[in-house]
Amino acid sequence: MKLKRVAVYCGSANGSDPIFLAEAKALGRAIADAGLGLVYGGASVGLMGAVADTALAGGAEVIGVLPEILSGSEIAHRGLTRLEMVPTMHERKARMVKLADAFLMLPGGYGTLDEMMEIVTWKQLRLHTKPCVLINTANYWDGLLAFLDRAVEAGFLKAENRLLLEVAGSAEEAVRIAVAVDGE
Repeated sequence: MKLKRVAVYCGSANGSDPIFLAEAKALGRAIADAGLGLVYGGASVGLMGAVADTALAGGAEVIGVLPEILSGSEIAHRGLTRLEMVPTMHERKARMVKLADAFLMLPGGYGTLDEMMEIVTWKQLRLHTKPCVLINTANYWDGLLAFLDRAVEAGFLKAENRLLLEVAGSAEEAVRIAVAVDGE
């Protein structure tokens, strides 16, 4: 399988540190520079909007998948290559999985964490074999990574399954990892 599109999970807010927004823009650039398409949650705001806008500016195909519950909230990005409306959050996640060949995660809140955990769990269950790469911007995810290591120590997570979630220090590194894993 050749890597064509990456899904990005991230916040619909910019966060409190300007580095989060800068890294989202860097990810959009890295995706476009690698000749990849972007699949994401379809919003025009926060890190989501920044990744999409920067990828679009770089000439990338950008597909947004937005659940109908959010369609009236005026956050839908109207400048995408394609905006798909789906009935539910569950269908949004399933559609993004179908469209993407790899999954990259930037900082975010509950929604980002939910999407990340689900996609890594699906990989653990062998429902897919696509790369899953966490971008640990400004050590944002250190607490989660420590928790996962503790889950291994406590016997709730196998060491080999802990490795299903790869970690990158930057957007560019995350794209390189996804491309390299895909090429194996």
